[in-house]
This record gives sequence, structure tokens and C-alpha cells, in this order.
Amino acid sequence: MRYAILDAAVYIGHWEGLYQAQLATIRRQYVVRQSSVVLSELRRGARTPAARRLVETLRRTCAIEWAPSAPDWWEAAALIREIGDAEGWETTKRRSFQNDALIGLTARRHGAAVVTPNRADFALLHKKVGVEIVPL
Repeated sequence: MRYAILDAAVYIGHWEGLYQAQLATIRRQYVVRQSSVVLSELRRGARTPAARRLVETLRRTCAIEWAPSAPDWWEAAALIREIGDAEGWETTKRRSFQNDALIGLTARRHGAAVVTPNRADFALLHKKVGVEIVPL
């Protein structure tokens, strides 16, 4: 069986009623693992009690949580610099791309795909590090 990490935008969209059919297909094709980076993004953005409960339940029920390693952090910094310079990104964009880079590098280390509606940023990661992307 193959593994996948769902990007935070997938969870948010799902909770808003999107991606039902696509996620059913993903669940048949992949074992979904949780990324500590994605869980952190979701917790940071959970501003209502209901949203906080959703995120807390997701974390509490996840069987396995994958986190970036020290080498992932080191490689992410180089990727952000290289891609950011090539794309002409300002500091804010570089900061926001850091989480995507960490998610992508963690997925690559585990041989997993990243499921995301964020095609542009993850396409850059696919091109640079070869992480498999499943676009929604």
C-alpha cells in the first residue's frame, strides 16, 4: 500500500464540504498519515471552538504522526532560498513556503505522496526534490 499526507488545505476544504469524491478515491489508493506540520497549521488556524475540536480530534485519532527531521529542516532552508531567489519571492512568501517544503520533504523521506489543491507551490517541490504530488 502507498502512503499519502494530506495538505492542510485539503482538511479545510473537506470540513467546508469539498473534495468528498476525491478523498474517497485517495482513501482507497493510499494509507493517509498525519504530518506534524499540517496539524500545526490546522491548530494555528482553528479560531472557533468547533474548529479547535475538529483539529484536536484529528490529532488524537491519528495512528502515526510524521515530523520533519533535522536534515529536512536543513534542506528546506536551501530549497526556500533557491526557489525563492529564482521566483523573486519576498520574505512573507518564503516563510509560508517553508511549511510546504517541510511537508514535501517529510513525505519524500517516507516515500509518500502529498495530496493538495496547492498545485503551484508543490509543483516546484516536485521539480526540485521529486516528491509525488496528487493534485485535487
